[in-house]
Amino acid sequence: MAGSPFEWIDEQARARRRAGLVRTLRPRPADSPLLDLAGNDYLGLARHPEVTEAAAGAARRWGGGATGSRLVSGSTELHAELERELAAFCGFESALVLSSGYAANLAAVTALAPHGSLVVSDAGNHASLIDGCRLARGTTQVVAHADPDAVRKALGTHGGPAVVVSDTVFSVDGDAAPLAGLAAACRESGAALVLDDAHGLGVLGEGGRGAARAAGLAGAPDVVTTVTLSKSLGSQGGAVLGPAPVIDHLVNAARTFIFDTGLAPAAAGAALAALRLLRREPQRAARARAVATALHERLTAAGLEAVRPDAAVVSVRASSPDRAVRWAADCREAGIAVGCFRPPSVPDGVSRLRLTARADLTEEQLDRAVRVIIEARR
Repeated sequence: MAGSPFEWIDEQARARRRAGLVRTLRPRPADSPLLDLAGNDYLGLARHPEVTEAAAGAARRWGGGATGSRLVSGSTELHAELERELAAFCGFESALVLSSGYAANLAAVTALAPHGSLVVSDAGNHASLIDGCRLARGTTQVVAHADPDAVRKALGTHGGPAVVVSDTVFSVDGDAAPLAGLAAACRESGAALVLDDAHGLGVLGEGGRGAARAAGLAGAPDVVTTVTLSKSLGSQGGAVLGPAPVIDHLVNAARTFIFDTGLAPAAAGAALAALRLLRREPQRAARARAVATALHERLTAAGLEAVRPDAAVVSVRASSPDRAVRWAADCREAGIAVGCFRPPSVPDGVSRLRLTARADLTEEQLDRAVRVIIEARR
């Protein structure tokens, strides 16, 4: 009898174990005692009473699921309301809500990069942008990280339609993209600019209105932004923001919109409540940035190698994958949950702890987190 067709999986599993790169699921209890610096709840809104009650109310009114794709039965008045308010808050003409930030990036890149086009992608982009480039019918050219001159050079080799795609804040180190330089390079060649603002919405710009708004690019006819509703807004889902003709095009051409079930009403309701709360309490954005700065300053003062944060992500370098795993485990044992990034998730091959600042952290919690991280390093 022939062997299993999945024997190759066993060999890959053995290789991962040898390299210390095995990933495991760790279900989180509802009443976890851990102080969370691993998730992306930047504004502390995921459990805010207004947000959770809005989610419950939406489920009671509209049902547990959207029931179908947005073009069939999955669009509710709640989805439309969220789209209008999200576009207005961020300064764009129109918005389209999808089931995840990942789906939003796939929609934007694939629908805006047809056959014959050039896609210029930053080497540090998130996996969802990378996968969008792989699925697009255009030709992709990867360029050096955060380098407008490299983008300009790539665009200069192509005479047809082109689109540049970049995170606004890169998820590994938390550094910001040079948006003004990227926009200038695009406009010299007539290229479009697609920005993934997953880590900028709620943290950067006036009152958390996002990186594109902060850079003066919101509402521009050549700029499209994607966002996630699962980080600062404490919910789930994603959206594409841009000129109305672009959004109309996505409704007709983006496969992750057309063929996917619409965002669950509970998630739409939660995101809308969180957006309204942020509009009412804009100081939350500044607080998240202040916590990130404090984490960086205190950790580097203790001799750790941390990247200066441009938003709410603080990256702390580890000497090896094994050291990063042990460090994160020791932090967890002491009551602090931190992220642990290792190859192949990091493009530079450098393992690190990834800390996410939260606007709702108290000074006592901040002191405790810093103390644990420093002591667990030893």
